[in-house]
Amino acid sequence: AEQDFIAIPSQIDDPSSSLEEATEEAEAAISVSGLGSQQALNSDYQDSDYQPGQLYPFALNDDPHEAMFTLTNSVPMTPSFRDRWYMNLRSLMDRALLPHCGGDHLFLLAGAVPSGRRLRGRVSIPESVWLAACCAAPGGGWAIGFIKHTQGSGVIEDVMVKDLERLLPHQPQLFQDNCGEAEQDTEKMKKILEVVNQVQDEERALQSQESTVSPAGARSQRAALGPPEAAAGSSGFWGFVTPVVRLFQLIYYLVAAILRNTVYLLWYVTKQVVSGIEGCLYRLGLATGSYFVAIGAELVSLPWKVLKVVAKVIRAILRILCCLLKAVCRVLSIPIRVLVDVASFPVYTMGAIPIVCKDIAMGLGGTLSLLFDTAFGTMGGLFQAVFSVFKRIGYKVTFDNSGEL
Repeated sequence: AEQDFIAIPSQIDDPSSSLEEATEEAEAAISVSGLGSQQALNSDYQDSDYQPGQLYPFALNDDPHEAMFTLTNSVPMTPSFRDRWYMNLRSLMDRALLPHCGGDHLFLLAGAVPSGRRLRGRVSIPESVWLAACCAAPGGGWAIGFIKHTQGSGVIEDVMVKDLERLLPHQPQLFQDNCGEAEQDTEKMKKILEVVNQVQDEERALQSQESTVSPAGARSQRAALGPPEAAAGSSGFWGFVTPVVRLFQLIYYLVAAILRNTVYLLWYVTKQVVSGIEGCLYRLGLATGSYFVAIGAELVSLPWKVLKVVAKVIRAILRILCCLLKAVCRVLSIPIRVLVDVASFPVYTMGAIPIVCKDIAMGLGGTLSLLFDTAFGTMGGLFQAVFSVFKRIGYKVTFDNSGEL
């Protein structure tokens, strides 16, 4: 059993109090004026169905502080609910939270959501209690929240931190940037959620056993008051029912395990298919980008090639003019060589025309070749991407089927 909550932070009721941070209620009542005006006292819990339940049990802390033993770290809980809350926290800490966040990177926040019901007209009875965990480990952080309702026999629920904040009064921000919830380690979160599911199943099984044992105990007590024959008959009846209930529990666990593993398998197959499609789309995008880059490079170089052709045409025209000038000069200076210069003029002219035509033809041929290469290259890339997608999907499905066998 947990220790009694006898420590009182006297400064809450009297800020000028010189007592220690956590003082016994009897000692604080002597020197603190207005004791209990701002906080709960042990007398509020006397002769009631509620006991002080710690929001975060001190037994889970390796180095418990004095403040954890005060009533400010507790809320009214029924004994059965307090036992289930402590059991949930101990299981989650030992099996889910601490194993996946080593060192001093784990931060915890605990609290309660108040209701309209009050104990002694003073202390609010919580509607639910909650715990938020943040692992700030570099490169492997995660964040998760838990909430448990005080009414009914529901199991502890796991929620995202941002969803937990919406359930709290005034919707506070529990951790900065939600403890990197958008970039959390999915593998660690998957393992934590598996343990959480196990804890929830264990709590359901425990509740089922308690609900099975309770009516059996009541009937056995009534049978004890009657004749021995009636007691023997009741004992035989419940001796028959108990194995049947356990059989149904076993079937429930098997069905739950099969459904859970089926969901995990579907999630894995979907993840592999999506990753394959993403890879194919990425390669298709790279191929398309490279083709467009090549087309752009050719289009950029096309004006330069046109300029080269124009320059060669101008050069040919200048050569023609040069030949004309030479012919005129020779006619004026050396009449004897006039026939020779006239005869050489058509040769220079006809020699320049094929060069110009050749350059123009090479420019047009290069443009057409670029267009054909682009068209065939794009079609070939698309066919290759589609073939890769079908090939990858077919391979993954074959691999998963072989794994089930």
